[in-house]
Parts: sequence; C-alpha cells; structure tokens
Amino acid sequence: MKRLLSGWFIMMLVAALAIQTMAQATATDNALTSSINQEMEKTFKPDAPGAAVIAVKDGQVVFRKSYGMANLELGVAIEPDMIFRIGSITKQFTAVATLMLMEQGKLSLTDEITKFLPDYPTQGHKITIEHLLTHTSGIKSYTGLPEWLPLWRKDMAMKELIDLFKDKPMEFAPGAKWNYNNSAYVLLGAIIEKISGQSYGDFVEKNIFAPLGMKQSFYDNTQRIIPRRAAGYSRNGGGYANAQYLSMSQPHAAGSLMSTVDDLAKWDAALYTEKLVKQSSLKRAWTAFVLNDSKPTTYGYGWGVSTLEGMQMLAHGGGINGFTCDAVRLPETRVYVAILTNREGGTGNLAKKFAVLASGKEWHEPAAKPATPVAKVDPAMFDRLAGDYELMPNFILTVTKEGDKLMGQATGQPKIELQPETATKFNIPQVGAVIEFTVEADKATGLTLYQGGQTLPARKIK
Repeated sequence: MKRLLSGWFIMMLVAALAIQTMAQATATDNALTSSINQEMEKTFKPDAPGAAVIAVKDGQVVFRKSYGMANLELGVAIEPDMIFRIGSITKQFTAVATLMLMEQGKLSLTDEITKFLPDYPTQGHKITIEHLLTHTSGIKSYTGLPEWLPLWRKDMAMKELIDLFKDKPMEFAPGAKWNYNNSAYVLLGAIIEKISGQSYGDFVEKNIFAPLGMKQSFYDNTQRIIPRRAAGYSRNGGGYANAQYLSMSQPHAAGSLMSTVDDLAKWDAALYTEKLVKQSSLKRAWTAFVLNDSKPTTYGYGWGVSTLEGMQMLAHGGGINGFTCDAVRLPETRVYVAILTNREGGTGNLAKKFAVLASGKEWHEPAAKPATPVAKVDPAMFDRLAGDYELMPNFILTVTKEGDKLMGQATGQPKIELQPETATKFNIPQVGAVIEFTVEADKATGLTLYQGGQTLPARKIK
C-alpha cells in the first residue's frame, strides 16, 4: 500500500510540475506575443502601408500576424499570406542555387567566371565564383551608377544589363575588400542560366520553390497576375505614393524574387535538412569570407554572418522599389523571424529584437556608436556636398552645412549629423547607414546610400 501511495504521489507531483511548466511557457508565449504586437502596431498604422511578420521557434510558429494596408487605393488590408517583393533576400536563393550546381559537379567555387562567361572583361584579374558570392569581386555595382537611374522602366536582356557595368574600372583587386555588389549576383544569375539552360526564374521555381512547397513564391513579373500580391509604396511628404516602376528584369538574381512569410518559414526549415544541398555546403555559406590580408568580413554566401546577444546570427535585409524586408536566423535556438513590408524605409532592428525575445533572452537596444573620422575633414568641403539629392520620386535627402558639421534630412524624417569617415564618405550610425558622395571637378553630382543590405543611388537635383 505504501508503494502504491508513493507511486501515486510521484505521479501527482510530475503532473503538477508539468502543469506549472505549461503555465510558465504560456506566460512566456503571451509576453512574446504582446511584445511583438505592440512594436508592430506602433510601427505600422492601420491606414498606411504595412507588414506581415512571422516568428518561428523549433519549427513551430509562435507569432504570425499582419498590419496596415496592402492596397491604399482599394482599401484592402494586409493578410499574413500576402506576397511581397523580398529584394536582396533573393541572394540567399541565388547562393543555394550556385551550391546545388557545385554539388552536381557543374562548377567549382574557385572557377574563374570567364569559364562560363568567356567574353567578360576581367581587366587582368582572376575573378572567381566565390568572389561573386561574397561581394569581394571588385566589380562595380550597377545600382551605384548614376546612368542606371533613368533606365528603371526598361526591360533589359541579360547581355544589355551586364554591358551596363562590365567595362567600368575595377574598384579593387578581387578578394582585397568587401563592398556590397548587385552586379556580382547578376553575373551569378547569368552563370546559373548558362549551366542549366534555364532562365534564373525557372531554375529557382523548379529546383527550390517546388520541392519545398513554396507555392506563393515567384520570380516577379509585373505583367503576371499573382493573386494576393501587395502593392508597393514610397513616402511622399507626410503621406505615400505608388512606388516608382522598376522593370524586374534588372534586379534579376540580385533581387527579383517575391514571397510570403509562410514560404520563407518553409525555406528556413529546409535549411536544417539536406533537401537542397548538404549541410557541409551550407556551412560554407554561413562562414564569413576572409580577405586576402586575412581579415574576416561579416558575409558568407548570400547571408550576413555575425552574432546577436552572444548567438550566431545569419541575416539579410532587402530593399527594392515599394518594399523593405528583413529576415533573421538564429540557428542555436532554432529561431527565425521574417518581416515583409510594402513600403520603403527599413524596419530598423525589429526582426533582431523579435528573434532575441523568441530565443528567451533579453533584448538590449544597441547604443549608437559615433564613427571615428579617418581624417579631419575641412568644413569647406561641406559646401561642395550640400544640396538636395533625389533618392526616390518625392523622397529627397537634403544635405546642409551647419557650422563645422554636415547634416542630412530625408523627407519626413528628422535631421541627423553625417559623420565623416573620409572627405566624401559619411556614416549615419543612428540608422546603420553610409553615404558616399560622387564628386566631379570639386562639385558633388550625386551620392549612394548603403543601408540594410541595399544600395540606393541618388542624383543631385539642387
């Protein structure tokens, strides 16, 4: 009898502990849901362009919700399964497509690109496929060229797109530096097409999207009827305007894909398996590339590689006409967060914060670290840089000299100091951005904004 009572007591104790654990887990989930929802509601208003967000932990969706409007003209609200352009998150798919061809023995990462693109002028340099994957090729990125801006509406064949940048002077020797580069990923797309005999879009849709059941992911085509496609918007003074048209033939393998938060969660889940490529290949993609001088970068193949609250972080953002997105992967806690928006302007640190909270850790807001100037810049130089720069239609960055400081103010945004790194390159640590001015004959003619994985050139209009 004593043994029976003892066994009964132990079972009751185990049951009580299980109930307590479940209650604690429920409380934690409720706190997470409340935190994410509060931040999203504060950032995305019901009557403005909005976002869809998903947070996954251990393969289970712990948060999934949408905010704001998918179409302002029709008054249609965003729903979680709607489709957004994902911009430079496309690069992850391009990288894995390249690794698939590598595992099939059709290419090596050390192959020179002229093996597949024999007419490409490498200007005496050895440029490898790995250089393209890691943004270390030294090739000029076409999205930073002033002459690219007037071409946005033009449908361009691959040859015509490559012709836009192929003869530009190299920025540095391959492997010597890291510089975010959309031209490199366009070339990867060209190599994928050359080897496979398929268009890049067909290759990705048939070899990645279909096997993973990503039924709401596509290579974007503005003429194609895609149900549940969200419309994209840019800021216009205190309101919004339809985003400027961009032919999706141009971002190509650097940024032309579109997807949903649900499909991106499927993508993340597949990366824990070998459905597409071996884990050993993915490990290479998630290892920071090391430059010629043995200094590590913070980028692998299609993913940024760093740490977040002591955890390895694999992340990438995307910015393209009318859309901004961010995706954060924390493999140690098996957490994935994706935020897709239908407006330009970034998502800040929201995805990182949600990923940390979903990992059961406390979020610490990163302190803005002022840049240390490489050299003291003569304030007289600021007079040459001052002016209005058009980043997007009706979205202007006004640069002014105020005493011995250079200030910048984007449409609808507060004024921020631009902190000099060189005479023409400035950091904006508050928003994680860098601005580089194009100066000709001692006069600025344009600038390029680098932020959140995107490159945005602007011409000086005043």
